[in-house]
Amino acid sequence: MLHELGLDYETRPIGSRTGETATPEFTRLNPRQKIPLLQDGEITLAESAAIVTYLAQNYGQAAGFIPPPLTAQRAAYFEWCFFIMTELDAHTLYVIRKHTNLVAIYGEAPAAVRAAREGFVKQARVADQKLAQQPFILGASFTGADILLATCLGWAERLEVPLTATLRDYLERTTARPAYRLAHTANQRS
Repeated sequence: MLHELGLDYETRPIGSRTGETATPEFTRLNPRQKIPLLQDGEITLAESAAIVTYLAQNYGQAAGFIPPPLTAQRAAYFEWCFFIMTELDAHTLYVIRKHTNLVAIYGEAPAAVRAAREGFVKQARVADQKLAQQPFILGASFTGADILLATCLGWAERLEVPLTATLRDYLERTTARPAYRLAHTANQRS
């Protein structure tokens, strides 16, 4: 989102399972000891959807990265963000990741992984149907919700969860955006 908005920023690489998030300094910033974390002046904010929405609302509203307040489109934006972060990320993709890539921490759970894969495919159909009719999740304009969705679809691809042709096309278009490529390169360095 920072690259989409053209904002200057600094990163501080922190490994999520290295103990760095448990330091007293980091715990003061985020008692949940999780990343990502954004500091913007006096504001410290965690959780991906909250960060994306905060940035869109405070720096990208004029550019259309978030719909105007008190509109049906803004309500749809929130609905999609919550859906993406719960149904697609936490309830399915993270379950798969925990029990395939992080087995040493969470253990094996083949039935949970199978159910999570099926759950992702089922829930992703809603996005597939929308994106079969329009270029972005809320219509003609790219928003913060698209950043969250593309991130989840990228994780799905890496975790070998099948994507429909529509979702693959959407992911390719989204990840071809110059800001996405810049962000991806920056993440690889940190």
